[in-house]
Amino acid sequence: MANRSRGDHKGVDSLRGHLLLAGAGLFDPNFRRTVILIGEHSEEGAMGVVLNRQSPIPVDEAVPPLAELAGLTGSDGLVYVGGPVQPDAIVVLADFEEPERAGVLVLGSIGFVPGDNETDSIDGLRRARVFAGYAGWGPGQLESELSESSWIVEPALPDDIFTADPESLWSAILRRKGGRFALLAAMPEDPRLN
Repeated sequence: MANRSRGDHKGVDSLRGHLLLAGAGLFDPNFRRTVILIGEHSEEGAMGVVLNRQSPIPVDEAVPPLAELAGLTGSDGLVYVGGPVQPDAIVVLADFEEPERAGVLVLGSIGFVPGDNETDSIDGLRRARVFAGYAGWGPGQLESELSESSWIVEPALPDDIFTADPESLWSAILRRKGGRFALLAAMPEDPRLN
């Protein structure tokens, strides 16, 4: 975890802008082989969105006021399952032409569209993803899971966040990390089938 940046919070190295990749021993169906972008991390807890779980539902059907975003989401135009917390909540992650308009900046010009005026904030976005729900951790919970090797930490790249191939994202990042992680990327979903 050498690439973590010191947060503004006492005693917590913030993982904002980093990816969490589900480790080999993480079998929880909500997180098996997921890639999560951490959007907030402090001593009060952490939150992020799962980048590689598409739903079958188009943005324009699920959230008609955000139909304009469907063209910015890439060719799929689908809502992503951001995590098991508040699955009815809509979270929009975008690449802003004017980063100061983001509610929370995560990585460079990429951040969350402010929840209070989502429809007013869609002008000036280069790319966007719409998520239903998010992943969240209480105080100390993520740190505990990290100490148990449940997650593999990797700095995020903008192309990871807006990948055109979400199904391959977990293995692609593990291969990029190299070494023993590249071996993990080649592991079949069910090791008994190996």
